Amino acid sequence: MNILDENILESQRQLLLSRRPPVRQIGFDIGRQGLKDKEIITFLLQLKRVTFFTLDSDFYRRTLCHAKYCLVYLDVRQHEVAVFVRRLLRHSQFHTAATRMGKVVRVSSVGITAWRLHAEKEVSVNWVEEE
Repeated sequence: MNILDENILESQRQLLLSRRPPVRQIGFDIGRQGLKDKEIITFLLQLKRVTFFTLDSDFYRRTLCHAKYCLVYLDVRQHEVAVFVRRLLRHSQFHTAATRMGKVVRVSSVGITAWRLHAEKEVSVNWVEEE
């Protein structure tokens, strides 16, 4: 399941809903509006194999790695969210829920960086590998 934070623009949500991947958004389709960061983590732990997309940089922390979810911090402009969500989900290293679980990911136009569960170092991934 792919979940958008409530800070994602409605226009980006609609773009994602108009094609794949299927998404739900906190405060609209799932959960309630105004969830605090800690409440979001608790909420995600109640779900199975969820990938959470946000514009909030507070979610890009190694300590938030957990086997039950993937956190994706979108370090892009608000109007680029749909493009980069799709782009990440097509990337060979992130294209299935199984390949994403246990990771905290930062997505930008330059590339992808990620913390993996139990890893000591952050990993960098190029966009070139998405094909």
